[in-house]
This record gives sequence, C-alpha cells and structure tokens, in this order.
Amino acid sequence: MKFLRIFLLSFCTCIPAFADKQDSNGNLWLNYMGDHPIEGTNWSILLEGQIRRAEMGEDAQQFIVRPGIKYKLNASTSLSLGYAFVETYPYGDYPTAHEFPEHRAWQQLSYTQSWLGFDWVHRFRLEQRWIGEMKNTAGDWDVANWRYENRFRYMLRTTVPLTESKNTYLALSNELFLNFGENVVGNDFDQNRAFIGIGHKLNPVTRIEVGFLEQSLQRRGGKIWEHNHTVGLWLFSSQAF
Repeated sequence: MKFLRIFLLSFCTCIPAFADKQDSNGNLWLNYMGDHPIEGTNWSILLEGQIRRAEMGEDAQQFIVRPGIKYKLNASTSLSLGYAFVETYPYGDYPTAHEFPEHRAWQQLSYTQSWLGFDWVHRFRLEQRWIGEMKNTAGDWDVANWRYENRFRYMLRTTVPLTESKNTYLALSNELFLNFGENVVGNDFDQNRAFIGIGHKLNPVTRIEVGFLEQSLQRRGGKIWEHNHTVGLWLFSSQAF
C-alpha cells in the first residue's frame, strides 16, 4: 500500500495562496523516445526529441533534444545518464521577454516492480541545469548569464492491457518535479505532470501512445501558476543497433 499512497498523493498539488496570477494554456507535444540496445551488451543508446507547441500547435513553446546512454543492471533495474539541450519560447498570457536556451546534464535510475498484477516503473532523475538569462543590448538579445539550478524528478508509471494480445493498452503516469539550490527562489515545487493515454504496439520494437497530460507548473519566483492542458503523441522505438 505504500506505493499506492505515493502514487495517489503525487496527484495532489496545491496552488499556493500567494500565487498572484493564473495562466491556462492548451498545448500539443510531439515526441520521439528511442531506447536502442547495443547487441551483445547491457548498454543502450538513448535518443529523444520533443517538439512542444502552444495554442494547440499554432505557436512554438519548447524544443528538446536529449541523448544519453543506459546500462541495464538486471531485468528490473537500469542506470542512465546524458545531456539535454532545451530552447524555450515565449507563450501564454505571461510570456518571457525572449526565447532562451538551456543546457542540462542528467542521471537516472529506473526500477520496475510487479504489483497488483501490473508492472510499475519508478523513475528517479537528477538534473543539473544551466539556464540562459537573456539581455537586450542595442536591439540584440544575447545570453547575459547562465543561472545554475538543480532539479529532482520522480515518475510512477503503469500500463493496463486492453486486449488479449496486450498490443493495445491504457497508460497511466504521474511525475513530480522539485527544484533545489541557492538560485531557486519561490518555486521549490516546480511542476507536476499527470498523464492518461492509449498505447498500441505496432511491432515488437515500435509503439505509439496518444493521450492527455495535465501539467501544473509554478513559474520562477512563485507568483505565476500555469495550468497546461496538453495533448501528446509519443513514438517509442527499441530497435537494436
């Protein structure tokens, strides 16, 4: 029951009373997630790309490239690390003054557990973030400073077969994000993402998922709270190299 309590409590995100502004957006996320085993080894190459659009696809929101490597310790546990480049664009009712870049290093532990007849994936990720702070000088925007922050992420995910072949399934997940470090002010709680979707295995190494993701995000400083209602499409590949 401990894991059930963690899963349910992670959905309970309370909006602070001092949040001055609320922003509600409809987004569209298109994602590729590649976990490509290197034949004859316990290693995999991770390749991830995401195109995130605001206003249900009309405006740019974010672009992410996230490569990495993974080592499989055993059938249920793996370790990963990698790099990410992120470009964030102005969007919503309270946009940033200009688009800005971000570089990340990340480390991850994934553990799969069988419980109540289903497989539950626990994913723990630690991120080191260098976020570009932009400055306008003589009409040109440039990075004036790289602000360093840390972030911890925990995701719990499971799937429920919808067909006898198990090729079509219901996907459920929730992910909690927490910021920490001396440069974090007013938003130790970063965001929460609750997801429900339908997945289908196209073949042994390829599957797709489409669904709805509710993102509750506390902006830097803690005065703006975003409610991002997101439709997402994911393409997963485990084609071996």
